[in-house]
Amino acid sequence: MCTTTGISYEEPSPNTFSFNSPYGACPYCKGLGVVKEPDLLKIIPDKTKNIIDGAIVPLGEYKDNYTFKLIKQILTAYKQNINHPIEKISKEAMDFILFGSEEKVDVNLDFDKKNKSYTIQFDGVVNQIKKSLEDSSSDALQNWAENYVSEVDCPECHGARLKKESLWFKLDNQNISEIARFDLNELDAWVKSLDKKLSKNQSIIAKDILKELDDRIGFLLNVGLNYLSLNRPTGSLSGGESQRIRLATQIGSELQGITYILDEPSIGLHQRDNHRLINALRNLADIGNTVLVVEHDKDIMLASDYIIDMGPRAGAHGGEIVAQGTPKEFLKLDTTTSKYLANKISIEIPKKRRKGNGHSLKLKGASGNNLKNVNLEIPLGTFTCITGVSGSGKSTLINETLYPILNQHIYRSPFNPMPYKSIDGLEFVDKVIEIDQSPIGRTPRSNPATYVKMFDAIRNLYANIPEAKIRGYKVGRFSFNVIGGRCEECQGGGMKLIEMNFLPDVYVECPKCLGRRYNRETLDIKYKGKSIYDVLDMSIEDAAHFFEHIPSIYNKVKTLNDVGLGYVRLGQAATTLSGGEAQRVKLSEELSKRDTGKTIYILDEPTTGLHFEDIRVLLDVLQKLVDKGNTVVVIEHNLDVVKVADYIVDLGPEGGRGGGEIVATGTPEEVAKNKKSITGQFLKEELK
Repeated sequence: MCTTTGISYEEPSPNTFSFNSPYGACPYCKGLGVVKEPDLLKIIPDKTKNIIDGAIVPLGEYKDNYTFKLIKQILTAYKQNINHPIEKISKEAMDFILFGSEEKVDVNLDFDKKNKSYTIQFDGVVNQIKKSLEDSSSDALQNWAENYVSEVDCPECHGARLKKESLWFKLDNQNISEIARFDLNELDAWVKSLDKKLSKNQSIIAKDILKELDDRIGFLLNVGLNYLSLNRPTGSLSGGESQRIRLATQIGSELQGITYILDEPSIGLHQRDNHRLINALRNLADIGNTVLVVEHDKDIMLASDYIIDMGPRAGAHGGEIVAQGTPKEFLKLDTTTSKYLANKISIEIPKKRRKGNGHSLKLKGASGNNLKNVNLEIPLGTFTCITGVSGSGKSTLINETLYPILNQHIYRSPFNPMPYKSIDGLEFVDKVIEIDQSPIGRTPRSNPATYVKMFDAIRNLYANIPEAKIRGYKVGRFSFNVIGGRCEECQGGGMKLIEMNFLPDVYVECPKCLGRRYNRETLDIKYKGKSIYDVLDMSIEDAAHFFEHIPSIYNKVKTLNDVGLGYVRLGQAATTLSGGEAQRVKLSEELSKRDTGKTIYILDEPTTGLHFEDIRVLLDVLQKLVDKGNTVVVIEHNLDVVKVADYIVDLGPEGGRGGGEIVATGTPEEVAKNKKSITGQFLKEELK
């Protein structure tokens, strides 16, 4: 406490520096670093429209109600016309409507038809949105308000997440929030330099802490996460990054006699960083653990001690061990995987690279996250690959800048892109489709047949069978979501949800219908001897033969088969599909639609979870899309994809703050010759 002023502060403790604790968190944003504020671009996206036609989106189009009568009277008081476009209405009048005012206005609301004047005060649209957002008693109001807000840095702590008293404590002239913004390379250098900057007493206190910090940072660097910062939100991490953080934790624990099982740890990892991951896995095995890795990456397979190959194909055609042995023994065997590893078969490099249709998209001045004023050009009518080391800014440039710009232009999307200066060439694009690996449904009721809207045609077919007509069955009878035809025990789910106390909920087969979803009467109706459940239980490959004479169904089944999903069942629960399978279901849905030839398809790491042969099938599909005049933009590290592209944009040179620049552009051959490009060095080997 200061004896002169009487100001006192609490004794610091670890909680003082934690944004998850009320002792350290910023009181304004509760330690989140961001707050939700009404976004005027979402409230009035088009200033050329007038209020009558719905220019103020939260209010919708004109209705004869209190709010619109009030707005009309406010505008009249300011000598403005409600029929004029927003851009023609004075700033004072719009500020009153949007933000309200303490000033009271005389209005004639004509409630009692007696032409009386009332003196009223108006909260304003923005304040109404704020109140609705904070109204915990109504989910509907909160959901409505969520549409018109954006996350912005907290005005109190400016994103630091801690209260100001916590930020007054400094070490080497840096507070804890500034240190958390360092990427791991910078943090590593800062921790190593601290020892020289501390006094003798401080060094004694810090000795063990610095050693622990040094070890933990080292583990994260060893698994290729040097570009991440400590304050990076967990929700923004990819699956591969999250898995590698957990792996670093295990390496740090130095336990022995443990069996580790990893599923695709190389997701999102550039070829350059692969050796770090391999070394980390090797270290785990060397200290006496067993490491089992489910993986398709060539380098990891060849670096392993033993390979087990499952097959021979997928789904019902697989489920066997077709080969096993050390990498040296494995390369001599005769399986699809061993042939790809031994380069006996490979994905062919195209004989000719497309030049495009003469038009291009030109994005200038992209500066979101770590991007350094990037100017991106994508030739339209080509297969373009965006590549670069992990954390170089690929997702920021494409998913968070280019895609939202296209989405806003074509579909009036409310999502705002990351900062940029300008974009040219939008007139040459009339459709944009992002095909990611998010699930096609969150419950077992969703399946490939319902997602690609094929199930409607199947139900129509069954409703038109003579026996169904005699019984008076309509289309709804064959829906497992409608009362009448479904099994009521499981309500058409085929599975029953068992809620487990303190454990995750589990699904078990329905004891009444035995997973068939429908009641006995519905299953009596058969087409070619198959009930509707039998059809849902068919593999896509079998369904293509079964429905070959019914175009409305066959065309959709065929596209699913063409993208390499022949082994998946039509009614297979969406929750059991992998990310790669979900992505291919979405791709097949887009393929079955009529395209205009002016569509841009954006895919992020589509090879995740795919075998060499699956990648070949996927590339054939993507090349067909480009042959029709469309543009395919793929964010990818896999060299089998990079080498077949018409045009490459390589970001780097490093990840995190060391990235954010375009290092090389051109055909794979041109990028391979560029000595600055790390991707080019690996690509050179592939093009030989």
